[in-house]
Amino acid sequence: MSKQEKSVSMTESMSFGVTMHKVLRHIICIFLCCLSLFPFIVMIVNATRSSVAIQNKFTLIPSTYFFSNFTKLLAQCAKTVPIWRYMLNSAIIAGLATALSVYFSTLTAYGVTVYNFKLKKIAWAFIMAILMIPTQVSIVGFFKFMYQLGFGNSYVPLIVPAIAAPSVVFFMKQYMESALPLEIIDAARIDGSGEFKTFNHIALPLMKPAVATQAIFAFILSWNNLFTPSMLLTSQRKYTLPMFIQQMRGERFRTDYGIIYVGLVITILPIFIVYFTLSRYIIAGVALGGVKE
Repeated sequence: MSKQEKSVSMTESMSFGVTMHKVLRHIICIFLCCLSLFPFIVMIVNATRSSVAIQNKFTLIPSTYFFSNFTKLLAQCAKTVPIWRYMLNSAIIAGLATALSVYFSTLTAYGVTVYNFKLKKIAWAFIMAILMIPTQVSIVGFFKFMYQLGFGNSYVPLIVPAIAAPSVVFFMKQYMESALPLEIIDAARIDGSGEFKTFNHIALPLMKPAVATQAIFAFILSWNNLFTPSMLLTSQRKYTLPMFIQQMRGERFRTDYGIIYVGLVITILPIFIVYFTLSRYIIAGVALGGVKE
């Protein structure tokens, strides 16, 4: 065999190996994707089936009982509090908490990244120390403190503390160190721009991908929060949607699994809406970064 033939053979062998590697990688990714989507598919399919059918056998074939189950759910909720009230309560809490968390965490990360001051390292170490403390450790003191301030059965303890989000601050600082040129900030100062104006009109727009990412996580965390609202909210009209889902485990809904699955589908719909609304900013930011590189 000549050298040219050997070279062609080696090239074909390497090409075949690369192709097989790509195929294997795609198979693994598709499998993991299907595995992740499987619980959601089961939930949506069961929402379209009757309670008897759900108990009898498992299937991934949708049925025609979705609107029937949805009507039953509305009828059951009409006896106490409409489900739309729970959704509105959760939307108010999650929306305000997400906005406060993302904005003030980005502002904190901006201050730690852009400014140089004597206690900068100590301040950052303090933020990281708070990040290590689990919520469950301080919940008793937080609960007592809120009631002493007169914020029991109120949304204030569920919204305002979101301003202090160490995990979001950490993420934003790491992103700023690689995506925020300090030369732009210095140029804005030379042009006479105020500090808050510089942050709101220059730094914040450059942080859109990171802001969108953390907004998704913050919204999901606040929307799915059951622990803190269960301790603070006592009036049923102020219950959040996760608290309502917990109620569905009671005798009123326990025998009708179709209603339960419809309630679960309604619960996750806002999360999907927020994700698909904000994900375009993440994709745009990644594409912009690729062009810059």
